[in-house]
Amino acid sequence: ADHASNVVTRRSHTGVLIFVQNALIMSYCKRQNTVESATFGSELVAMRLARDLVVALRIKLRMFGIPILGPANFFCDNEGVVKNTSVPESTLNKKHNSINYHIVRESVAQGLMRVAKEPTETNLADALTKIVPYERK
Repeated sequence: ADHASNVVTRRSHTGVLIFVQNALIMSYCKRQNTVESATFGSELVAMRLARDLVVALRIKLRMFGIPILGPANFFCDNEGVVKNTSVPESTLNKKHNSINYHIVRESVAQGLMRVAKEPTETNLADALTKIVPYERK
């Protein structure tokens, strides 16, 4: 996610790339519906949107008879989101952040998804939300 990138509304943008067997099958880029006061909130909203897309994709693949084994790997460049979705004792105060947090946290606890840190320098989804220097393209 790119926090408050829209200079008029200060809404963040979400960028998601979904790979199956190392092949890009879906890209998603959209302005978020809420205005977030911190990067943590916009990254959490993006994580929940990515989780929703992956759940829908897993259902479609199962309907085609393709077995789904193991969790999906989610990579995020925000260390706070990675830690908070992995540590069950953490709590949040904002209601909409708390809802997104619990949806993601329950998916991690169910074994549906695994969250890991991806450095900003190697994050491919940043190309969907930020102006990327020519050297990085």
